Amino acid sequence: MKRTVLAVALLTGVVVTSVTAQAQTPGATLHDSRGMVVGMATLKASGPSGVTIELSLKGLPPGDHAVHLHESPKCDAPSFQSAGPHLNPAGVEHGLKNPKGPHAGDMNNVVVAADGTATTTLVNSRVVIDSLRSGGAAIVVHAQPDDMKSDPDGNAGNRIACGVISAR
Repeated sequence: MKRTVLAVALLTGVVVTSVTAQAQTPGATLHDSRGMVVGMATLKASGPSGVTIELSLKGLPPGDHAVHLHESPKCDAPSFQSAGPHLNPAGVEHGLKNPKGPHAGDMNNVVVAADGTATTTLVNSRVVIDSLRSGGAAIVVHAQPDDMKSDPDGNAGNRIACGVISAR
């Protein structure tokens, strides 16, 4: 069968291919303030609304670090302020433990081991993957842990790594 299709294609100049529609998987490559790659994030839909983020980090300071989704798809080093504030389309306060929150971009802290690595899965039920797939956000790692209640950023400190979320 394959030889017949190839022969017909060669004789007629017409090539027929089968295409399987497949949505591109969104993800991000995270860089530190010096431009070094320090992580990868892969995002997957988690039900009708929500996203699962598989996060792999390296070369970061050990300890607890806040990880947030930020509203701008920009990661200009060294401060990453170009990523803007946390993703917050509902206009609520920051913090998973704040009764007036949380932001859509608020997530649990990540623990970086003594060797500077972390591999974890974060689940965020407040975002829709299609809104992130088109490069509409950034994922940011902060220097400190998120206190889960202080507005606007949980006292998470400087932004130490950033990656623009885009389809791959």
